[in-house]
Amino acid sequence: MDPPPTSTLRDPGTLFFQKDGIRRSIISSYWAAIILSLPLWWYFTSIERLTLPSSRVQQLAQQHLTLPISVCIEANTSLVNQVQSILTARIAQEPQRWRGLAVRLEAKAICDKSESETYSIISNNGPPYIRDRRLYFPLDEPNSPLQLVNTLSSLLVPYSSSSDPEHRVVQYSPHYRLAFSLLNEDAAAGGAVMNWNILGSIESHIKPILSRLSPLHNFTIESQVQFHAPLAFSPYPLEGDHSYGIKPSDLTVFVNSAEWTLSSSSSNDPVLHFILFIPSIRRRPLRILLSDDTPSASYAFLLPQWGGIVIHNPPPGYLNNDEFSPTEHHSVFSSFSTQLLALLGAPPLPHEITRSTTDRASLSDWQLDALIRRRALENAQGSQDTLQSIVKLVDQIENMPVGEDVRDDIEDALIALANMYESSSTSLRQAFAYSAQSFGLASRAFFNPGMLALLYFPAEHKYAVYTPLFASALTPIFVAALREFLAWKRARRAKNERKAS
Repeated sequence: MDPPPTSTLRDPGTLFFQKDGIRRSIISSYWAAIILSLPLWWYFTSIERLTLPSSRVQQLAQQHLTLPISVCIEANTSLVNQVQSILTARIAQEPQRWRGLAVRLEAKAICDKSESETYSIISNNGPPYIRDRRLYFPLDEPNSPLQLVNTLSSLLVPYSSSSDPEHRVVQYSPHYRLAFSLLNEDAAAGGAVMNWNILGSIESHIKPILSRLSPLHNFTIESQVQFHAPLAFSPYPLEGDHSYGIKPSDLTVFVNSAEWTLSSSSSNDPVLHFILFIPSIRRRPLRILLSDDTPSASYAFLLPQWGGIVIHNPPPGYLNNDEFSPTEHHSVFSSFSTQLLALLGAPPLPHEITRSTTDRASLSDWQLDALIRRRALENAQGSQDTLQSIVKLVDQIENMPVGEDVRDDIEDALIALANMYESSSTSLRQAFAYSAQSFGLASRAFFNPGMLALLYFPAEHKYAVYTPLFASALTPIFVAALREFLAWKRARRAKNERKAS
């Protein structure tokens, strides 16, 4: 019988890398690489949570901004005391309206003339009027103390204690973009407005307002003309005069966001839109209807915290190449000016008060100061609330990162708040500037992208990700190491038995 053929395959045990020492060195190198990489893995996966100045936040949150208002009355002490008594009772009746304000009335003899922000009440025989920070008022009339308190209340705190009437005012921002748009519903049908003298109108109507509001905001202006801007609804045909109407329920959906391109800038600044809408020639005149379906005398309306719209119906026979008349420009941009002031929270003057004929400013000092006080109080409260919210969130959510940029913004916001309290007794505008700075820094810290990066990635999700990834890689290495350890123990035990025998 022939012997079995000799196999040409080598015994695995004779391969050099299957020797016990080399095989165990290879397995050990894997474990060494894993152990040495653990610090690096820990560094890149750990969350940076710097300590926040929580105690300082809580301490400043207990303080309340108080803005002093000094009023000098050029009258005898008896009249001043009467006015002070009535005003004190009025403040007690409406504490929320007067919150954050400390009004001090003084007679002419003891007035501090060095204070530039002091208001003066000067006796006058005619109707009351204002010029700069002076109020000319008939102080000799029998009921003048009560009337003066009513007028001062309207000038110093022209805002309601309820927030409902003020829902149209936009949230404070140091920068705004004003977008002026001329929208033709259907220029192809004819009778469209092809261009407008917007530069001249902005220079005469808008720029004076922006210049007056420069202590509060910076503005960027852009404009555009569109020739096809259809409505998302059909206006209601009116009987009798072949006109069309827009019901109050349609005003909220007047802006057709799907068809209108109203903003062309990539800036993150808030945008206030001002639209001049030219209805199609087939639907003219287009009127705004009241709640009882009767046409309103106004062709303009306001969208709270968004902007204003003016509807313009060109006269019959209007051609595309006809110029937009100066009278029409004045009417439209006068409406835009009123809407801009309303959106920014500028208070109107009381109806019984007129302005001096020599006062050409778009806003009186009384109106501007009232707006600055309002914004300063809002910013201070908003900054305190935001800083407290950050501290609470960080304490409640363990995996929320707190980087160096967030901590620095919070520190700087606290410094600005402290400076605001310190300067509030000497300079209204300086206190406002610090309040705006603090509110901006606190908001930037709250919305920092780094804080939100791992906010919705809790520990359970980490285990769900890492377990399938590392279990499949570590299991063979662990089994190989365990097998080698057991083999080493068996070999050692056998060697000891041979020595013993």
